[in-house]
Amino acid sequence: MRALLQRVTEASVTVEGRVVGRVGPGLLILVCAMPDDNEARAEALAEKIAKLRIFRDTAGKMNLALAQAGNAALVVSQFTLAADTSRGNRPGFSGAAPPALGEALYARFADHLASLGIAVERGVFGAEMKVALINDGPVTIWLEN
Repeated sequence: MRALLQRVTEASVTVEGRVVGRVGPGLLILVCAMPDDNEARAEALAEKIAKLRIFRDTAGKMNLALAQAGNAALVVSQFTLAADTSRGNRPGFSGAAPPALGEALYARFADHLASLGIAVERGVFGAEMKVALINDGPVTIWLEN
């Protein structure tokens, strides 16, 4: 699975004019399942993200994990993270998992992250979404497992 993490002071996702997910301080996590991914990989990625020490402690150092900082996660499906730009000018997305698998692994990822004690908000899989965020730092991290 692939994920793009953005540390945020706030983030929201809107579908058809309605806010469906919103967090204050925490992470916006854009996540993409690949064809050979499975539940174990989704859970491993969630655990890795939960343990990343990328939030400031009282000394201002990046030393706290998401739950330690008392922050939340907004998880948004993003199949375009599988973009192949190796040929021509139009990205190809055949490297993303088929929709049924992608949706199942997106849900498993978000559910597992929540089971680790993190408040999780979500986008809507497959929907046309508008994502708003204020990047904090900025801190942006690419993960792939």
